[in-house]
Amino acid sequence: MKMTTGLRMRIIHRYLGFFLAGIMAMYAISGIIMIYRNTDFLKHDVVVEKELKPNLSEKEVGSELKIKGFEPLKAEGHILYFEKGNYNMQTGVATYTKKELPLILDKMEHLHKATTNSPVYWLNIFFGVSLLFFVISAFWMFMPKTTVFKKGVLFSLAGIVVTLILLFV
Repeated sequence: MKMTTGLRMRIIHRYLGFFLAGIMAMYAISGIIMIYRNTDFLKHDVVVEKELKPNLSEKEVGSELKIKGFEPLKAEGHILYFEKGNYNMQTGVATYTKKELPLILDKMEHLHKATTNSPVYWLNIFFGVSLLFFVISAFWMFMPKTTVFKKGVLFSLAGIVVTLILLFV
């Protein structure tokens, strides 16, 4: 049997698909979970106690704790209260509650959102290039004159149209 470009594409497509099955599942699960990242879905409370410098200003406390939308509620004596926590201005100890995903889901989400600052950002690049290969190699899975191929092209065009609509709506 002659090794054509189409046959090579099919072989690479097949084994790369098997190789990436686990990581595709991870990206699929973490992608679905990330849709709910602005909610408390699947999150649990974690009490954090952090030692800061004493006598920080309200703005400095928010900056040090890296809490989005930090806003002090009141100050009584040497205790500064904010949503879900407090800061002791004398000792510098801040205690607050935050919501976190379970460990494995949190790790999956961080991998999904990896940037060049992450030691595994290359995995996202490899996975993205692999997905692009899947898109291109899919057109070599069937002979161009077959009904399946023609229907596949129509479904691809429909997918492109839906994607464009979603991008601009």
